[in-house]
Amino acid sequence: MGWQQFIDELKLSKEMSVLEIGIGTGRLAVRVAPLCRVFFGIDISPNTIERAKENLKNNSNVSLICGNFLKYNFDRKFNVIYSSLTFMHIEYKQTAINKVKALLSNGGLFLLSIDKNQSDAIDYGTRKIKIYPDVPENIKNCILKSKLTLIKHYETEFAHIFACKNETQQK
Repeated sequence: MGWQQFIDELKLSKEMSVLEIGIGTGRLAVRVAPLCRVFFGIDISPNTIERAKENLKNNSNVSLICGNFLKYNFDRKFNVIYSSLTFMHIEYKQTAINKVKALLSNGGLFLLSIDKNQSDAIDYGTRKIKIYPDVPENIKNCILKSKLTLIKHYETEFAHIFACKNETQQK
């Protein structure tokens, strides 16, 4: 799947607030940030956040956070939350998806792409990083348990894509 297809799935507009979980160096964010009102990106790695800051320096609507998504208090809701090929770094999938649900505004969209790679580490030659492989059926169950509505699930060459909506009515 090309980046453009993934970005098109986000159905962005200039009124929207967007959060990317695992922004990395910002390779997707540079395409997404100009299409929305406010853009937040979070990543646990100080090195990648520094590179993302450099890559996104021309966008005045961007806030970058170096921190753990599960522990960070965002203190706001988002219209769109997405994560591309980074959920393998999150051990507690249900907790993460429950948090996404809590952060999504009513009618908000969550788009998740998970890597088909099922190894339990990424080998960078000089170091290995432990990962928590994503099993599509488990991710689907986490989505359903969180009470997000799964609107689409499909495969590409390298990933499984899940599109979900937060359809909880506020009382």
